[in-house]
Amino acid sequence: MEFNQYSGEVKDQSSNKSLVFATLAIEGTNISTITNTEGNFLLKVPKEFIHKNVVVSFLGYKTKKVPIADLAPEKNEISLEISVTQLSEININAPKDALALVKETLKNRDNRYFDDPTLMTAFYRETIKRRRRNVSLAEAVVNIYKTPYSSFKEDAVELYKARKSTDYSKLDTVALKLQGGPYNTLYVDMMKYPQYIFSEEALSNYKFTFDRSTRINDKVIYVIRFDQHPGISEPLYQGELYIDVENKVLTSAIFSLNITDRNKAAQLFVRRKPAKVDVWPTEVSYRVDYREKDGKWFYGYGSVFMEFKVDWEDKWFNSMYSMMAEMAITDWENNLTGKTPRYRERIKKSIILSDEASGFSDPNFWGEYNIIEPEKSIESAIRKIQRQLRRAERNSE
Repeated sequence: MEFNQYSGEVKDQSSNKSLVFATLAIEGTNISTITNTEGNFLLKVPKEFIHKNVVVSFLGYKTKKVPIADLAPEKNEISLEISVTQLSEININAPKDALALVKETLKNRDNRYFDDPTLMTAFYRETIKRRRRNVSLAEAVVNIYKTPYSSFKEDAVELYKARKSTDYSKLDTVALKLQGGPYNTLYVDMMKYPQYIFSEEALSNYKFTFDRSTRINDKVIYVIRFDQHPGISEPLYQGELYIDVENKVLTSAIFSLNITDRNKAAQLFVRRKPAKVDVWPTEVSYRVDYREKDGKWFYGYGSVFMEFKVDWEDKWFNSMYSMMAEMAITDWENNLTGKTPRYRERIKKSIILSDEASGFSDPNFWGEYNIIEPEKSIESAIRKIQRQLRRAERNSE
């Protein structure tokens, strides 16, 4: 398939601030991408769609349509205008009970979210940093066999393409690895997997309150804050739910683990460690964004950020490591036959992607597949890796 490639940045029109995780979708198709943590995007458009618009949306901003024909191959700047919500708009039929709205939204998933089997193409990236320096990178294109939201069957994931590099010399003799790969981000889909945070029994552990209102795609969105009740010692969650109040749909959620007891938190995340070292998380945060097509919503993006402190018994200083895993749906199609990969072709939930993937290859590795634009620090790390590979090839000749 022939395609054109466009890159650039999405910004706030008045402040010129970069907008992180803004969505760019080709109008009338299922092809999309998101901006990275620096507000930059990379969008690959099949030539049959270059006469269409790219629809750019971001929470709290007016959605903008830009003709693809007007885009340059590089250095595009797309500015979005803040959407001001009038108080009169949000007082009409406003719900008075935050918990009741959350319960109604969770019950609404069978009606408002995808009710057909769907085959999704997704780009997945995980990075491990020691302080601010990348020490491990892994990227993959995966196929997700998404079951209907009304189904209790779990989604299946198949690895299509992957690449990685790990510089163990910078890992301070601790080989930090992330188990679960794409499943870490897939299970953040709380409308598909409410049992991991908002099961019916778990709802009573939280206090839900109205926080503020905003807009997305010209719809009024209520922001509901949730916190675990004081007196509960188990590490639970706190954060914000973004609910389309008219349709009772969860459009986004941003939340984190409430680390009140570092030992209990460590038991949740640390599988194996050396005897003379303490490892515990100092931050664990999550994000999920949903997208809408023809009145039905679906998982569009998920991310997990984890920060760990590594304290050696015989060293003066401890080390800080962070892990970031993110996955964006870049295309999808109905899977009406319900076909799924055979079990031996599926990614296991115990996968460590950096052990499965091969080394970084040429810049055209991903071909026509949309990916999340790499951050500048990751780009420089990849260039360094590629130089090392070329040097190694020359030395072997």
